[in-house]
Amino acid sequence: LAACASGRADPPAPSATAAGLCVTRGAIAADGAVDDPVFRAVAPGSDGDRAELAFTVRGPTATTVALASGAQRRQLGLKLRAADGCNLIYVMWRSAPTAALVVSVKANPGDRTHADCGARGYREVASRPVPALRSGAAHTLRAAIEGTTLIAWIDGAEIWRGPLDERALALRGPAGVRSDNLAWTGRLRTEPSIGAVAAPCEHA
Repeated sequence: LAACASGRADPPAPSATAAGLCVTRGAIAADGAVDDPVFRAVAPGSDGDRAELAFTVRGPTATTVALASGAQRRQLGLKLRAADGCNLIYVMWRSAPTAALVVSVKANPGDRTHADCGARGYREVASRPVPALRSGAAHTLRAAIEGTTLIAWIDGAEIWRGPLDERALALRGPAGVRSDNLAWTGRLRTEPSIGAVAAPCEHA
């Protein structure tokens, strides 16, 4: 991940780096370390159909923040086709309360920001049991959309392959990364989207 620090206002003040990473919640250190309980970022201009996160979890964050739904989770994962904060695909490696790879689509046509949609519009596509994230262990999480199919890998092993519905396939946007209540250090790898116009740094 490129180094980028954002404001902590509510709604968050996003910022972008020369490397193209747009951080909209939380902050990231120059070495790629994230210590905030809520972290969100996208790579404007990237191909939203594929991304890989190479990372090491360092443990729970010093404070814990519940999700907008009220759920308590520790998780880290990828955003695909992130049109905005209300319309995107998630591929998340959950560590708590249950270790699982969870694929979900958040779709709220007409809404754009967290203030618009909150925790509405989520639909779980798949959930697969996986090993728990261990502090100090290096991992990779990769996801790709090929045609109408989404494929997810953990540490090079395919974990899930399945179809996406019309709402997910209609989404257009960059790739990104999200974490909740985990301290970690890592790097997001994406590919540029041919002919893409970088969107404003305003995703939630």
